Amino acid sequence: MRCIVRHIILIVIALLPVVAWAQSDIQLSQYWAVPSYYNAGAVGQGEKMNIMVGTRQQWIGIEGAPSSFWGRADMPLRFLGGHHGIGLAFSSTQEGLFSNMVFGAQYAYKLKIKKSFLCFGVQLGMVDQKFDGTKVEIPSSDHHTPPGEDEDIPTTEVSGMAFDAAFGVYYVHPRFYLGLSATHLTEPTIRYEDTGSAGGNENGFEFFVPRQFYFMAGGNIPLKNPLYEIQPSMMVSTDLNVFTAEATVRLRYNKLFWGGLGYRWNDAVSIMLGAEFKGFILGYSYDLPVSAILKASSGSHEVFVGYSMKLDLSDKNKTKHKSIRIL
Repeated sequence: MRCIVRHIILIVIALLPVVAWAQSDIQLSQYWAVPSYYNAGAVGQGEKMNIMVGTRQQWIGIEGAPSSFWGRADMPLRFLGGHHGIGLAFSSTQEGLFSNMVFGAQYAYKLKIKKSFLCFGVQLGMVDQKFDGTKVEIPSSDHHTPPGEDEDIPTTEVSGMAFDAAFGVYYVHPRFYLGLSATHLTEPTIRYEDTGSAGGNENGFEFFVPRQFYFMAGGNIPLKNPLYEIQPSMMVSTDLNVFTAEATVRLRYNKLFWGGLGYRWNDAVSIMLGAEFKGFILGYSYDLPVSAILKASSGSHEVFVGYSMKLDLSDKNKTKHKSIRIL
């Protein structure tokens, strides 16, 4: 019954014949490992080609809770005497009767400033959203005639696509990084048609994806013992209506293993572990809710795995710098 009520609330908010709001970005606790997901300016950092995939299972124990999968690949380039980065990004989220997919191509121009880089990046792609109306369950009431039906709610699978764009500025220094970015710059509006009910186009409805703004920062602090490093990071995001802030501190040992803690304001505490060896990297985090949702969920799990391969950019490129996403 609780699941049915939850679906009805989502439907009432999102499926009226007016423009409704839809969130598309995945809320990753290990955001520091994949900055290019939030900031296109971060693609092509370092001197390696990177491939990474991950999944997040949110609020275990709650039926219909978000389940996400993402992937990305990027690499640096040298041409026309300049530094560049290119990449591909993909994400897919299932939440209740809704599913959302975002994919795009990324490009960054990297302006070298002594030992640092100031990067300007753009992402162009598409956002695709679907609603499975075949699984809608509407309890009978005086407000529905005939019982269990509603002309404003589709009874078939409906979907739509729209153009999507993002932009980011990313500054990377051998010891720290800063990033400012915006996703869904065009605020994609997706028009759907309820082909499963009489009236067809009269029952059309829309989703729109609001602009999301991000600021992220992080660093690498060496300790007296050269085997250990402290890596703090933080990220804040807002769509100008909802504000989210989180901070993470990790301890890295011998450039092989790390462990850390994170806190998302009024949401969850995160515990994370990871390792990297011969180009492979693996990370895991567990989120324990600190809000009332703890009464219904045992927490969230997140895993990513990746591989990096060194590139020989050119004989002229003798200046090396390290990406401090996972230093």
